[in-house]
Order: sequence, then C-alpha cells, then structure tokens
Amino acid sequence: MAKQSLTLERILQSQGFGSRKACRQLIESAGVSVNGVACDDPQTVFDLAGLQFAVDGVTWAYRPQVYLMLHKPAGFECSRNPQHHPSVLSLLPAQLIERGVQCVGRLDEDTTGLLLLTDDGPWLHALTHPRRHVPKRYLAMLKHPLTDDMVAQLQKGVLLHGETTPLAARDAARAADSTLALTIEQGKYHQVKRMVAAVGNRVTQLHRAQIGYLSLGDLPIGQWCYLTDEEVRLAMQDPTPVDSRS
Repeated sequence: MAKQSLTLERILQSQGFGSRKACRQLIESAGVSVNGVACDDPQTVFDLAGLQFAVDGVTWAYRPQVYLMLHKPAGFECSRNPQHHPSVLSLLPAQLIERGVQCVGRLDEDTTGLLLLTDDGPWLHALTHPRRHVPKRYLAMLKHPLTDDMVAQLQKGVLLHGETTPLAARDAARAADSTLALTIEQGKYHQVKRMVAAVGNRVTQLHRAQIGYLSLGDLPIGQWCYLTDEEVRLAMQDPTPVDSRS
C-alpha cells in the first residue's frame, strides 16, 4: 500500500482545526509541532501513518475518521441544532464538532448511557440500518413493580400505535422489583417507553447500557473516548456477557 501524505495545513484542516487559511495562520504563529518537532511551514509534507501533532501544547493523533463513545448524561439533546436543552456535541472538543461528527441513532433528552458518534457516514448508516438488527440493551426504571406477565408480553411482542406488526424484545428480564433489563433490535421512536406502556407500566428512567459488544465499562458520565479499531468492528456484532472494556 502506497504511503499517504499531506501538507501540514491540510492535515490540520482535515482534523477540524478550521479553514486552510486559519490552519496556515496557526502554523505560522509557531503553535504546531509534528512528532515532537516544531514546524512553522504550512507546506511541509508529512507521512500520515502514525502521525502525531500538537497544537498549543495539546497532542492529537491523525485520524482519517473518528469513532467515539460517549456516556450521555440526562439533559442533553442528540442534535446539532437542539431545541430545549444543550446538544451532546457540546461535551466534545471543538475540533471534533468541526469535523462534523454525528450521533449514531439518538437517545431522548432524559435518557442516559452509551452513545456512539462518528464522521464516517457509511459506518453510521450501516450501524443504524434496520436490516442489521444491531442489539441495544437498556435498563428501565419503572413506576410500578414489574410482573412476570409483563416480561412475557414484552418477549412475545406488543403492538404499538402506528405499527402494523408487534414488536418483541430480543430478551427481557427483571433486574429488580421495578427495574427492567431489555434488549431490542428495531430502534423505533421511543420504543422502550412505548413497549413498557403497552404492557401497563411506565418508564421513569432509562439507561442504554450496551450496543452490540460495546458497553460503557468505567467511562464516567459526561465523558467520551475514541473507539479502538476492534471496537469499531465489534459494534455491529452480537453481544456477549463480557464487557469489551474490562
């Protein structure tokens, strides 16, 4: 495979540091180093493999595309143009926002847990396409105690308003008297809340714990991290009980 290389100003532009003009000015102001060596020439060409650069003392690795995991707090909207609450994008560095990362699916404003973001459009669409049946596991705190009959109905399938066929949980179990552990594959609008309502209960708190093999591990709430290459691949596969970050 031929080596790939770019000028320094194009490298910075591709990584979300602004227009080529802004990146050129940043480099000429002596605020950039590459692989530990200061560089003030925007036209210097660098091999992209394993490239690390620092801007104003903060080190970044060159990434052709980015894949992120965020532990979403309550009170944030999964939108670039939020209506009533801050965007989850406000929890990311400005450079990642500038790159155009998008949420892979959405969590409601009051729902917490695992959220993926990327600037890789094909990966995003593949992960959210209904035919992929990527499983997503939730913990739902309920207003009323969870009964065996409710669990059985969720596993068998419930017909939601506006749907033509029943939606069944991939699995459902009682995690506590009023806590439901539920895995779904479809990703319909407000699906977990509507399914729980259909069996005569109500969700008071909702947390997404897992997507495919991926789980939050010990990632603190409100924090984000890059996915590894292996995690990018595993996101579309069926989960196991093993925590991918343990």
